Amino acid sequence: MNRVLERARDWVLLFVLIMTSLIVMLTVNEDMLRGLRARALEATAAVEGVFAGLGRYVRALDENELLRTQNIDLANQVALLRSAEAENERLKALLMLGDSLDYAVVAARVTSKDITSERNFITINMGREDGIEEEMAVIDPAGIVGKVVLVGRRHARVMTYLNPDFFVPASILPSLTDGSLRWDGRRFDRLLLEHVVRSAAVSPGDLVVTNGFSTVFQPGYPIGKVDSVFAEPGTSTWTIHVRPAARLDNLSHVFVVSTKPATAIDTRLLPAERP
Repeated sequence: MNRVLERARDWVLLFVLIMTSLIVMLTVNEDMLRGLRARALEATAAVEGVFAGLGRYVRALDENELLRTQNIDLANQVALLRSAEAENERLKALLMLGDSLDYAVVAARVTSKDITSERNFITINMGREDGIEEEMAVIDPAGIVGKVVLVGRRHARVMTYLNPDFFVPASILPSLTDGSLRWDGRRFDRLLLEHVVRSAAVSPGDLVVTNGFSTVFQPGYPIGKVDSVFAEPGTSTWTIHVRPAARLDNLSHVFVVSTKPATAIDTRLLPAERP
């Protein structure tokens, strides 16, 4: 108990001395005490400055985080606006294309894409109930996309030009040279035009279109442009690489051509068989 009282007495004495010194420093107006008060104020002002700087630094961090969040939100809004603008331009191009064609087409939306594999397909939201049939051509404003290979009630599967089983007869303009176009499975931005004789005048930049020998595509629709032309040693034909006009990576809407090309022979025009 005596030790506790001694400790309490020491703390009380310390408190009284501190309070006395503070009262003396604050009330006595002598030069030495004024100097001590000035030095104490300078020390406390420096400490307050440090803490004020820390507060400003913390507020700056909070403002920086707020500005960063606002910047991200603005960037997202700009990206959405650009995407909406690009989509609007694509839809306007589709409307203009639909008005300019002289054969019947059905507008469709792409619901899924698998265009990063060896056999590339897309799915559209139109099917048998919308008049879609197999072997119908699928196009967009830039060029051909593929053909319908499987039809459901409200959806259809489209084989794109990036499929090893896809072939289309094609012509090169302006020379009107015919060939067969396919994908060789190597690059996603290049098709192969075969069976073009070396005597044909072909140059990079020439337009490649569908011709009248196709049973799927209407003649004269764009496929792409000649990217490179060369001849393999010992061959009599050109090796022609074509850069497709229609892009599949940003494809969102297409047209299905419901009018078949007039390639079938009309038997009414043939001579009647003799009995």
